[in-house]
Amino acid sequence: MKPSYIGFEPRIYKWRTDVDYRKNPHLYEIGRGQQGVLICEPYKSEIYPFWRFKTPQIALKSAKRIYSMFLEYLDEGDFVGADMAKKYLHMGFTRSRRYANHKNGKKWSNKSGEWEILPQELDWETNQKAESAKVFYQYWEKARENKQYLKLKELFIKKKHYERMDS
Repeated sequence: MKPSYIGFEPRIYKWRTDVDYRKNPHLYEIGRGQQGVLICEPYKSEIYPFWRFKTPQIALKSAKRIYSMFLEYLDEGDFVGADMAKKYLHMGFTRSRRYANHKNGKKWSNKSGEWEILPQELDWETNQKAESAKVFYQYWEKARENKQYLKLKELFIKKKHYERMDS
């Protein structure tokens, strides 16, 4: 077991920094979890500045703003933007949780020559980052279960499937 970023191969990664995914949504891949979230432009530049989780108050302001962007993307019929906003909400949850569990944010250690997950250092129930994680989780859950989002996702997947069949 090792962190996913060890042995990362940028040349085979599905997302590229030189693509405008608003102009080229057909090049976007949904992927797993938060894949592509720090790469896909122009969405990274639009959403990332609002992504914060230092305190529960900051996390709430951030999650509300990102969720409102999610809804705006949906209103515009922009599945890629909505998917990216949903991924930022997910990332707010996972990063807050990581800092709740590991004060310095480091989850992995390789001191003995083998990768291992470090033990949790903090009390999950009383930690501010844990509260931030709960805030982001609520908004991420709303986004991933949004009926309009799910419909756009279904249409996006069907369109990609037919494009692959035509190639």
